[in-house]
Amino acid sequence: MPNGSLSLPARLYLLAWDTTRTGITGESHLPRLVRAGALVELARRGLLTDDDGIATPVDPDARTGDPVLDGLLELVEESRPRTWQTWVTLRARVTLDAVRARLAADGRLRVVKRRALGVFPTVEYELEGVPLVRALHEEARRILEGPVPVAEVPGDDAALVALAASAGLSTLFTGEDPDRHHPDRHKERIEALSERAGTAAPALPKVLQEMRAALLTAAAAVT
Repeated sequence: MPNGSLSLPARLYLLAWDTTRTGITGESHLPRLVRAGALVELARRGLLTDDDGIATPVDPDARTGDPVLDGLLELVEESRPRTWQTWVTLRARVTLDAVRARLAADGRLRVVKRRALGVFPTVEYELEGVPLVRALHEEARRILEGPVPVAEVPGDDAALVALAASAGLSTLFTGEDPDRHHPDRHKERIEALSERAGTAAPALPKVLQEMRAALLTAAAAVT
């Protein structure tokens, strides 16, 4: 998939960009989606495991070299034991801000400094490399809608689409049907992709189940 070298939370963030409107969609639950992606990525890499529903670091000295993932890993290590769903929301904007900063440093976002009401300094981001993000959208839709057999979808791509679809990310869906963004429309396909994504590590099936449940709840509340 395009941008395949990026981490899962970074690709989820880019997937949320609507290139036709030049802005982010679903900003209200984007922090949770990005955080869920980071948790799944750490589980996929074997750095977080499930201990009776608790997100648990495997090795206190292990690091990925990615400041976004390592920042979250350190946060989990330094905090009291918490469930996966708690971590989806707890200080989730910290992970979102870290993803934006990393993408800006890589030249995929442009930092724009403005003043709100002409007084208060604010930082906004503009997208660089629009064609690459459009290609990411197209490939994600192809994975969700077929005809790619689920067994041929790489595990990280399957996780990307399963999480984005569970969050009801509008850029993932096409057509004029007002219910096109509802996860139930592709329920069987999303379940199959989630199962496919869960084969990379023993803890992943449980983690993905928890992440998708949290995102579905958030998406339903927004709707």
